[in-house]
Amino acid sequence: MAYPIPILHSAVNIMTPLLLASMGGLFTELSGMLNIALEGLLLMGAFCGVVFTYYTGSMVLGVLLGILCTMLLSAVLATVTVNLKSNVFITGLAVNLLVSGLTVVLCFELFANKGVVVFDGMPALPVLDIPVLANIPVIGDMLSGHPAFIYLSWLLLAVCHGVLYKTPFGFRLRATGLHPTALASLGIDPNRYRFIAFLISGFTCGLGGAMLTLNLGAFVPNITAGKGWIALVVIFLGNKKPLGLLVAALVFALADAFSNYAQGALNIPADFILALPYVFTLLVMIGFSIYAKKKDSIQS
Repeated sequence: MAYPIPILHSAVNIMTPLLLASMGGLFTELSGMLNIALEGLLLMGAFCGVVFTYYTGSMVLGVLLGILCTMLLSAVLATVTVNLKSNVFITGLAVNLLVSGLTVVLCFELFANKGVVVFDGMPALPVLDIPVLANIPVIGDMLSGHPAFIYLSWLLLAVCHGVLYKTPFGFRLRATGLHPTALASLGIDPNRYRFIAFLISGFTCGLGGAMLTLNLGAFVPNITAGKGWIALVVIFLGNKKPLGLLVAALVFALADAFSNYAQGALNIPADFILALPYVFTLLVMIGFSIYAKKKDSIQS
């Protein structure tokens, strides 16, 4: 059957924003702060990345400015939650709602359009063909011929692993989530590491969001479509490990890629097919919760 190969290739593209968002969320989670604003941060990166690319004519500059805007938003979030002690869940929801409305308002002010904004003449994402990978059956079709964003996300994942498990910063960040009092007794401020973790999540979400819109060459209101929420599931399903994030993000991406394929290949109502990734997310969370409770009961 010929169709699994395109599905695998598409899944690698789909998983990248999930991987990047969950990577940033992993840092905040390990610091003891569940960042439910990943959806809003992704959307901010998506909007600012494509708008600045359009106005500057440079994809690199546009992406950098998009990341900067997303990091500024995450700095505001960190200030309110870490320094001012606001409830992290309420503040995160506020950020999601703010960005969802703000992007629509800015689209109308800048482009007189509250719907889909298509940017003509946008530079195309550079696609990299890797000869070593391309010659490998099946795997070559899956891993080669993708935009540079995807290979950058894999590099960042390796950096993420090295930072968390091979550097003093990583040890202290994880200690912030596990034993903040012990860390404070050593004269180290846990809130400093929480603040930095939020900035890192802003960086990765800015990059992931920019990929969404630059790959499309347009901005669609709420283009993230729940990817920030799914990224939260990826963190826990991936057992809060960098490699686990990669596997979990790929699993969700395969479900999404299959739903895209099924729209044209299977005689199933479109609404049901579009809901498949979210139904899958719900089932995975239920299964993970049952597994976690059984594991806790066995250990106790």
